[in-house]
Amino acid sequence: MTQRAVLHADESCLGNGREGATPGGAGVLIEVAVQETIERRDLYVHAPDTTNNRMALAGGIAAFALLSSKGRRLRVVYVSDSEYLVKGMREWVPGWRARGWKRKTGAIENLELWQALVQVSADHDVAWQWVRGHAGNPKNEYADYLAVRAATNQITSHAAEPSGFAAWLEAHRAKGHFEGYDPDAEFAALTGPTDP
Repeated sequence: MTQRAVLHADESCLGNGREGATPGGAGVLIEVAVQETIERRDLYVHAPDTTNNRMALAGGIAAFALLSSKGRRLRVVYVSDSEYLVKGMREWVPGWRARGWKRKTGAIENLELWQALVQVSADHDVAWQWVRGHAGNPKNEYADYLAVRAATNQITSHAAEPSGFAAWLEAHRAKGHFEGYDPDAEFAALTGPTDP
């Protein structure tokens, strides 16, 4: 049976588009089905001067590099609010690869990051899914929290860490948010039925 995973990712760039250094971060909530439970881990990376698009790619590269280091092929749903990342992996990359990593017009921006993401994600069966950012999806909001913290504090996890999602969710529920939300049911809805 192929193991199932869902990765909820978000990116942050403090002062994106302004003059001077723009520190960035990316955060990923990693969920993996293990027997009858769902294990959750946090992963985050930072860069001292970057863009939102570069951090979206960097977060994906870090997450898939970590998954691939475990040596098992996973069925992954990668959920991001970056249209650039999701549209790129779904639509642009196949055309670029068919043309020898060239666009019809001009150079491919962030080419080395796109190529790295394609390489590390190739070890898995991946479905790329877009979600509207800052629209009340708890796992996207949590990934945003990880990304902003990484950007603000300029910190990177050296591996996947035990997730703080459960405590974060409870703190928000105590304020009247996300009541009735079932994170395990959302995982099941995204991954579909288990293999026979």
